[in-house]
Amino acid sequence: MKLNLTTGIIPSLNVSASLLSYFLVRLWTKAIESCGLLKQPFTRQENTVIQTCVVSAYGIAFSGGFGSYLFGMSGTIAKQATEANDAQNIKDPHLGWMIGFMFLVSFVGLFALVPLRKIMIVDYKLTYPSGTATAYLINGFHTPEGAELAKKQVRTLGKYFSLSFLWAFFQWFYTAGDDCGFSSFPTLGLEAYKNKFYFDFSATYVGVGMICPYIVNVSLLLGGIISWGVMWPLISTKKGSWYSDSLPDSSLHGLNGYKVFITIAVILGDGLYNFLKVFIRSICALISVYRNRNANTLPVSEDGTPVTPIEAESFDDKRRVELFLKDQIPKTVAFGGYVALAAITICCLPLIIPQLKWYHILAAYILAPVLAFCNAYGCGLTDWSLASTYGKLAIFIIGAWAGASHGGVLVGLAACGVMMSIVGTASDLMQDFKTGYLTLASPRSMFISQVIGTAMGCVIAPCVFWLFYKSFDIGSSGGAYPAPYTIMYRNMAILGVDGLSLLPKNCLTLCYIFFAISFAINLIKDQVPAKVAKFIPIPMAAAIPFYLGPYFAIDMILGSVILFFWQWKNKSEAESFGPAVASGLMCGDGLWALPQAVLSLANVNPPICMKFLSRSVNAKVDSFLGN
Repeated sequence: MKLNLTTGIIPSLNVSASLLSYFLVRLWTKAIESCGLLKQPFTRQENTVIQTCVVSAYGIAFSGGFGSYLFGMSGTIAKQATEANDAQNIKDPHLGWMIGFMFLVSFVGLFALVPLRKIMIVDYKLTYPSGTATAYLINGFHTPEGAELAKKQVRTLGKYFSLSFLWAFFQWFYTAGDDCGFSSFPTLGLEAYKNKFYFDFSATYVGVGMICPYIVNVSLLLGGIISWGVMWPLISTKKGSWYSDSLPDSSLHGLNGYKVFITIAVILGDGLYNFLKVFIRSICALISVYRNRNANTLPVSEDGTPVTPIEAESFDDKRRVELFLKDQIPKTVAFGGYVALAAITICCLPLIIPQLKWYHILAAYILAPVLAFCNAYGCGLTDWSLASTYGKLAIFIIGAWAGASHGGVLVGLAACGVMMSIVGTASDLMQDFKTGYLTLASPRSMFISQVIGTAMGCVIAPCVFWLFYKSFDIGSSGGAYPAPYTIMYRNMAILGVDGLSLLPKNCLTLCYIFFAISFAINLIKDQVPAKVAKFIPIPMAAAIPFYLGPYFAIDMILGSVILFFWQWKNKSEAESFGPAVASGLMCGDGLWALPQAVLSLANVNPPICMKFLSRSVNAKVDSFLGN
């Protein structure tokens, strides 16, 4: 949740979930085994089921839209957007309706593709890279060598978790006011600090930088340099010409409008390209299946080309297929569950958001299974879920259908939630089925675990968000929790409803240019050899600091540098313990937010403000205090 509300960059936490679930359950089983209450060993199948439950629970923190569409409905974000900030287009967060909303939209996707699991996993043999990697990790834990390594990894994680937590606790003492503390340390100078170039001593983003690929971190820093180092200073010189010099900094008709809409243009350009790429690749693979249907061959995920039956039918594969198909989930349960839950949502969701009509939801649920299949198939080929892209599609289509006078902005954001939940959950379930297939876990147990985890997430995620919401200034562009994607999603909804009339001068031209650049960079990246492509930046990553600034990218680059030198010194050690160190840094710093929120609610404030001033300002302050 903290990652969601700070930058919106959320790396895969499957390794951390696997490691912690293995360690905690092993600890518990050893304790009850020593009491003579347990005779059976902890198996990889049980590990897989627990992992599925944990991942589906914390996944609601992202798919629930707390850092995007859901909080984008609020009055806090509406005030920043300036347009469509009337009562028709605002719904402020409240714990009750958020939990109800989560329960209504989060379960339908679980039933959307269950009947197709054999086709996706067994027939098409899609790899689902994240699911496969998780399965190999779990299988490795349950060998003598893997168990010993896991113990060392957990010790490492615990050590860096403690250090990160204590560092966050220490920093808290110096944050008694705005722009106070280590997070506002002008490490590169005061002028650079004004343009968001500084290191903010965040253990979280150093850890994230160690997990994210090098090219992602470089793309983030490059995007920050292009925007805050070049573009925004140049556009600010046009104040009074391109936009009024009397506008506040937060106005979308001023400099902030360029920041927001150029960022949206880059995100949409990247999203459209990847949507077309995955869609075309999926169609080509399906055509390959059709053409080879009489040749008794099956496609592999890498390029959709056939693989011979000899390759496909090893003893291990036969055993996996046998167990995967043995524990069937009845199709009547899948179809009946989808229809029943869709009917409940169609009836009940308009009670929570009256502007969202039953026919809007019905249209989304008719279209959703097709999009869910496309997303799950593409995710199996590329490991790239386009759930947020399909959500943005719903924002534009259903928001425009509702119209500005009927709360179209709110309708678009709510429809985004409905679509994202179905499409994202369906592909996540297929990833989990792939993990279960490779660890010989029961599909029915996996499905039930996913349902339980989703139910837990529907309660836990809103409660955690509510704690943040009540304790901190969420959504403020200059605060600790700016939730950058909320303003992006709301402005996409406004664009879908009102068109392009609100853009400042020359902003539309710049948006077209950056949309085209984003699309072209992705195209070039896919056309050049892999050894060249790995050095080409990722537009989606480069777009994030356009709005936020590059301060967190500097943290992440530091994480990359630490990992690079560690790999250079001892590659095997870095590969084994790097994710554990990163997870410890992230979890310790993230967990401190909980006691910090409790202290804030109890009106216990930090005692010291550590702030940095220029020499001239400091002289004025000294003079003022002297008088």
